Order: sequence, then structure tokens, then C-alpha cells
Amino acid sequence: MNKGKIIQVMGPVVDVSFEDGVLPALYNAIHVERDGEKGEKETLVCEVALHLGNNAVRSVAMHSTDGLVRGMEAIDTGAPITVPVGEEVLGRILNVVGDPVDQKTTCRIKGQVEYSPRCSRIQRARYEDGNA
Repeated sequence: MNKGKIIQVMGPVVDVSFEDGVLPALYNAIHVERDGEKGEKETLVCEVALHLGNNAVRSVAMHSTDGLVRGMEAIDTGAPITVPVGEEVLGRILNVVGDPVDQKTTCRIKGQVEYSPRCSRIQRARYEDGNA
């Protein structure tokens, strides 16, 4: 796993420096471990949005960045954000990273699909034709 350090936090924007010089790909998920509101450990998920140069990336946090400070460790997962799919999640309320927020018991997830802001060729063609 590729590890880096937070160098700047501006609202939901988190800049991370990777000393190895190996930058995560665009849209990769970066995990930052932090203390939660009740003292428990929680993982903040960020998505790489831009390569800044000088071994740094700019990412967008999927939750509040409260409590993040410069120097905290950030881990490149090597993959994009994924969300659960299947009949087990029908009727459930999930946040943007696929965590259940409906206060029901966790369900067994059989599969996950990549979440990506990139649209498919078919979606792009429909938009260009005015049939979106």
C-alpha cells in the first residue's frame, strides 16, 4: 500500500504528499484513520481529483474533515470507491461510500461496484443526443 501524509486541509479538500513519488491514480480512494466523535476510530474516505505535482495529490473528502491535521497518515487503496450492490441493499439507506446509515443491522454484502463520476459511453451519447 502506498502511504502519504496530509499536507493541507481546506474544507472538504485534502492535499496529500506521497514521498515515494508513486501517486495514486485519479478517482482512487484514499483512507485516513481518525478519532470519531465518540472516541472510536473511523476511516475518512477521500477521492483523488487532481495530481498537483511535487509528489502531491488533491482529493475530496466524502465526510467532514473535522479533526484532520497536517502530518496525518493517508493510505492509497489502489482502487476507486466502491459501493455495495445486490438484493441485500434494496430498501436500505447507504451513504456515498456504501456504509449503512439507516441504523439497521449490517447486512452481508455479496458484491460491490465501482463508484465513479466518469460517465459511460452510452450515457455520454444520450446526453449529446439530448435524450438524457
